[in-house]
Amino acid sequence: MRTLAVVHDQLIETVLSTEQVFSGARINVRVDEVAMADGRRARREIVEHPDAVVILAIRDDGNIAFVRQWRHPTGRPLLELPAGRVDPGESPAETARRELREEVGLDPGRLDFARGFYVAPGFADEFLHGFIARDCVEAPLEADEDEELIVEWKPLGEAIDLVEAGEIIDAKSVILIQYLALEAVGPLGRKIVRHYRGQE
Repeated sequence: MRTLAVVHDQLIETVLSTEQVFSGARINVRVDEVAMADGRRARREIVEHPDAVVILAIRDDGNIAFVRQWRHPTGRPLLELPAGRVDPGESPAETARRELREEVGLDPGRLDFARGFYVAPGFADEFLHGFIARDCVEAPLEADEDEELIVEWKPLGEAIDLVEAGEIIDAKSVILIQYLALEAVGPLGRKIVRHYRGQE
């Protein structure tokens, strides 16, 4: 689900050496020495993290499943869409189904790939696969031992309001909410958005 962008020769960096400086349960950290296209050398500190998924599960009544959980790096609980890392041997779609069952207790009858994106490409290699889940049925799996989640259901309109109000500040959740909002307004709505951006 990753696509290759146009590669400009003047931007290519070549790895000269690499050093693993930390190996943890969730992340690794390495330092690369690279040669830039013009011959200059630089050091790149990189957080290695497996691919992950984020799932926007929407019911027939239009409500979307969110989880509220404590995020220790931020020092606060955040309202997010269900998400999780891809385990070895899993496809992103398989991970999305597993995570949705673990975090919300639902198994989607329909799972559509929406968008893929890097989380923080300036220092991390984590790539997120975004999915839209529909026609869900109850099929819970046991949740991770180290997670405490509160499931909340909100309509798309309220979710958009929470994004605008700064209540939903998790980037992966914001991206998929805005994706669904653009899908909801259809081709005409997207044309209006492009017009106001000066693209038409």
